[in-house]
Amino acid sequence: MTREEATELVLAAKHRKRIKWSELAQGIGKSKEWTTAALLGQMTLNSEQAEKAGEMLGLPDEAVEMLQVVPYKGSLPSAVPTDPLIYRLYELVNVYGSTIKELIHEEFGDGIMSAIDFSMNISREPDPKGDRVHIVMSGKFLPYKEY
Repeated sequence: MTREEATELVLAAKHRKRIKWSELAQGIGKSKEWTTAALLGQMTLNSEQAEKAGEMLGLPDEAVEMLQVVPYKGSLPSAVPTDPLIYRLYELVNVYGSTIKELIHEEFGDGIMSAIDFSMNISREPDPKGDRVHIVMSGKFLPYKEY
């Protein structure tokens, strides 16, 4: 079984059992954002987390084992995403990426925001004109070293 096949089993079981990502996260003991990324094949679960996910989703042992394998990260099937929601995030980076870069460099100096030492929170923000998607990303600043 491949990591991708394990992910397909996760998605099929989640749909069949009508389990929400937040419920899986609660069972595993992690945030809904990290749990979703892990079960979509972008993070590595430890044995306890994988066993709990397997139990909740009714996964075979082979899939539970694959959830513990370090994945090949990067889940987009093409350079420019075609899914409308993912494309809008891509568009945000295209439009505001240079602005974000400039402001981070002005505030912190020459470096990057870590995607390893990172957290994210996605929530619904009620608004009379239509609810808003609220995304908060927090990554450790890593300055470039001189040598």
